[in-house]
Amino acid sequence: MSSKRIFISADHGLAIVYFLQSDVVTTLLDQGIEVILLTDDALKDQVASWFQRPGLTVEGLRFAQARTYERNVKRDRQWWLHFLRRVGSSNRINTEAMDSYVRQVAVEEPNRRRVWMPLARLAIGVLRRSAWARRQLRKQQMRFIPNLYTDLFEKYQPDLVVASTPGWRLDRYLLREAAKRGVKTAAVVVGWDNPSSYSLPGAPVDAITCWSEVQKQELVLGSDWDPERVNIGGIPSYDGYFRRDWVMPRDEYFRLHGLDSERKLLAYAASFVSFSPNYRNVEALARLVNSGDLAEPSQLLVRLHPNHFMPGSLFEKEREQIQRLAREMPHVHVVEPVALGGEMGHYSGEDMPEKASMMAYADVFLTVYSTMVVETSIYGRPIVAVCFDTPGGWNTPRKFSLPLSKIGEWPTHQRFRRSESGRVALNETELRDSINHYLVDPDAQKAERERFIIEEVTFTDGGAGRRTGQYLISLLEK
Repeated sequence: MSSKRIFISADHGLAIVYFLQSDVVTTLLDQGIEVILLTDDALKDQVASWFQRPGLTVEGLRFAQARTYERNVKRDRQWWLHFLRRVGSSNRINTEAMDSYVRQVAVEEPNRRRVWMPLARLAIGVLRRSAWARRQLRKQQMRFIPNLYTDLFEKYQPDLVVASTPGWRLDRYLLREAAKRGVKTAAVVVGWDNPSSYSLPGAPVDAITCWSEVQKQELVLGSDWDPERVNIGGIPSYDGYFRRDWVMPRDEYFRLHGLDSERKLLAYAASFVSFSPNYRNVEALARLVNSGDLAEPSQLLVRLHPNHFMPGSLFEKEREQIQRLAREMPHVHVVEPVALGGEMGHYSGEDMPEKASMMAYADVFLTVYSTMVVETSIYGRPIVAVCFDTPGGWNTPRKFSLPLSKIGEWPTHQRFRRSESGRVALNETELRDSINHYLVDPDAQKAERERFIIEEVTFTDGGAGRRTGQYLISLLEK
């Protein structure tokens, strides 16, 4: 086993947390397996300095070259294949999230693509009903292999290539090149909604490990995975939550953000800003903490979304609105996610102590059905999904808007609602009543939250990283 080598693609911050801030890579290295981590070229030296271990080498993923190939080589054909792959899941699973993406594309894409959308919808209908059509689509993707990593494959001769998606991102080019060379491939699922939102593999992948039986069924029924090739390993990114590795002392955390230790903490995590504003949610919460309508004196801490830091965007303007609100109103504070830099931007995973502490100390945690409803449940904190509609949405030509009240049937959102592990607020009255419900009885729905966690992540012992590492080792032995 000591001669084995594994390529691991860590193309965004969530993948960094999954592989390196858990026991996945450590488990591999401890077994004498050499790991070549491929990540953002601009950050590879930085990542290498953070995670120094004998047997771990960091190389670049060549994002710029991959995007050049994507843009310059039969661009529209590649785009359509990628789009149909993303939304072409079998209709044996809930496709609501994918359907919303189709609607977004029909609004936002250039005219040369939008004009073909009626035909695309027909193609999607065929893909949803036909496993044969889905197989043909996957085959067509193999026409596009830029061979960007030839030198790395020849230098290291990997026995296994592992990616943080089955080719849903630019990692598709690495996986396709591996498949072309006959190198075994595997993928991991890093996101809660990934199997129900991103559909078919973008490359041939031999095996995949996911969080739960629910995700496994989405992969098998929606994307035609052989059940024998789907492993349930839990989610290594959450091991630190279960082990309480990242939580700061409460007084230290409160001092960091200028919080009042005598006031209850309402923590709001912005999310899904790509299709709907968050500002009405934040504004309503700011009014509540400055009113006499809450059961206890409270304060609001708002965690901005990484999309809020996209320069020149609508999201940037919303960030400025929220920051201005925090300056003008008492008891309102703002947290910014830590930027890693490079292509990863604010999706860095570098602020796990901040993120974990926010959830651990929230008297009521609020968000828009984000993945943080799962993460916060680990800490046993009460949760409210805040879904206020903004009239007209973004009110911007050619910018897709989707009312937050309309997303409750998306697969992950539906599971949260049906679990009864938290509440949903569609207006200010429901928001006030939900917050007061939990301020008066913090343990309300505690049993439901505990059951929800087991259903969604399976393993709660903090050992998913070790378990996943062992699974990858088993693939080398087959």
